[in-house]
Amino acid sequence: MKQDADLYWQEDEDQEDFVIPETVQDLLFRIDCRTLPLDHAEALSLEIQRHLPWLADEPAAAIHQIHVAESANGWMRPEDPDSELLHVSRRTRMTLRLPSHRFEDARALIGKRLDIAGHPLTVGDFHLRPLSKLTTVFARHVDTGGTEDEAEFLRSVADELGQRGIRVRKMMPGKLHRHRTAEGEILTRKLMLSDLQIPESLQLQERGLGSRPLLGMGIFLPHKGIEAVNKKQQ
Repeated sequence: MKQDADLYWQEDEDQEDFVIPETVQDLLFRIDCRTLPLDHAEALSLEIQRHLPWLADEPAAAIHQIHVAESANGWMRPEDPDSELLHVSRRTRMTLRLPSHRFEDARALIGKRLDIAGHPLTVGDFHLRPLSKLTTVFARHVDTGGTEDEAEFLRSVADELGQRGIRVRKMMPGKLHRHRTAEGEILTRKLMLSDLQIPESLQLQERGLGSRPLLGMGIFLPHKGIEAVNKKQQ
């Protein structure tokens, strides 16, 4: 791990029991789709919003980018958006994170055929997945604000989390990725946070990080631990 990342590695504290609220959950839709472009965030977002126009005004809503089975624990990803396609299996799901009062509204997607940059995707039914009490979480894509500097990115994240009352104990960044959108290129990094308090973990899962949740950015998922990822990257 780089020296800058080491600055955000502190000892943990005891956790308290905490009841997971069901006000925000993930909706995992079955999909019929053979391939998707690697860089599909904007195309997917626009197609889903075409059928669910209220998403833009729903502050708790997020659209996960679609990820297929990857190497190790999903921390790695193909590099070249021009030459790589995601090959979608029957187990792959399309996931929306929504507040509970929008679950029924999201059923409008069922049976719809989406055009994801020329790749057809038909939406099936969904099941619910609650948020997690795990205190290690990661996001595959966190907006860097345009910076390629890892240390600057970490400082910015630590400042924002501090303003939200989240104490940074262990934080590890990942590789830089570039996303093409109609408004220009967006730079993101993977990010893992560990040894959170359970309320902090749930706050991150519910609210995310940054202002682009409908592009699949800043959405946190539970992870069993940071050590396995650290060993994989060495």
